[in-house]
Amino acid sequence: MTLNTLPSCPQCNSEYTYEDNHLYICPECGHEWSKDEPREPGEVPAVVTDAHGNKLEDGDSVIVIKDLKVKGSSSVVKVGTKVKNIRLVEGDHDIDCKIPGIGAMKLKSEFVKKA
Repeated sequence: MTLNTLPSCPQCNSEYTYEDNHLYICPECGHEWSKDEPREPGEVPAVVTDAHGNKLEDGDSVIVIKDLKVKGSSSVVKVGTKVKNIRLVEGDHDIDCKIPGIGAMKLKSEFVKKA
């Protein structure tokens, strides 16, 4: 016996969905949706990319591509600073990290490139 690991239909919540190439299909209401679509209505797939369009994931290392002033301090994160083991979070500043010599910080993905 295998469990259905496919998402339920976003229209009628039927659990009897099936795959057909790149689509999910609901046999009860006939709704079809792409595998790339969000699983729940209103849910947005979180894809974070660097300044060059490369997909970032938790645990990646990135390099800062612009001098960044640290708010509330006279410190500056210099161009070329390598940041290891990032964590992706929701919000405007979508990278949580620890920068050597500065400490815990949030960065915008548009100011980094994947190492």
